[in-house]
Amino acid sequence: QVQLVESGGGLVQAGGSLRLSCAASGSIRNILVMGWYRQVPGEQRDLVATISSGGSTNYENSVKGRFTISRDNAKNTVYLQMNSLKPEDTAVYYCNAHIIDWGFSDGRYWGQGTQVTVSS
Repeated sequence: QVQLVESGGGLVQAGGSLRLSCAASGSIRNILVMGWYRQVPGEQRDLVATISSGGSTNYENSVKGRFTISRDNAKNTVYLQMNSLKPEDTAVYYCNAHIIDWGFSDGRYWGQGTQVTVSS
């Protein structure tokens, strides 16, 4: 069984910074891609950033130059450093991971979500 636990959301003023963390635990043999998505009420969940096991990154255009995704493979943890935050970044942020377990089954797992609110 695999679990993703997120932390680090909160309320911040425009121009401020937050750092999100997401730790994976359980029967994990290997973690492939990890990523962050966000969702506002009534809209679909959108990609924010992804990072491969080798460190290759991909960002949604609106966050390029402001957000940085990173991971610590030894800790099975992915981070999202968010700088120069804007009110339009307000959303629930979800961690996602593509994990292969010790039974050699693979699946995509989601965290519980953490609220990020940016005030103007």
